[in-house]
Amino acid sequence: MFEPVHGSAPDIAGQSIANPVGRRWVGAMRLEHLGHKAATVDLIRAIESVLAAGIRTADLDRTGQHRAYDVRDRRSRFERLISLR
Repeated sequence: MFEPVHGSAPDIAGQSIANPVGRRWVGAMRLEHLGHKAATVDLIRAIESVLAAGIRTADLDRTGQHRAYDVRDRRSRFERLISLR
């Protein structure tokens, strides 16, 4: 079973402050387990690119300037770019 350790965070639902990186990282772990190495590498690269660009939710960056949807949107853009190569 693959699941982010923090669970679904119902106490902060709808506030766009839950860090979405854990969920995507779990997806990468699942892909690796299923033998999809290239997809795993691409997804981890997308996550790392978002973090390297400084796009982080408040739990990782106390300035609180980015919301969960900022991380999601940027990661989606990186994933699309990776899939185009």
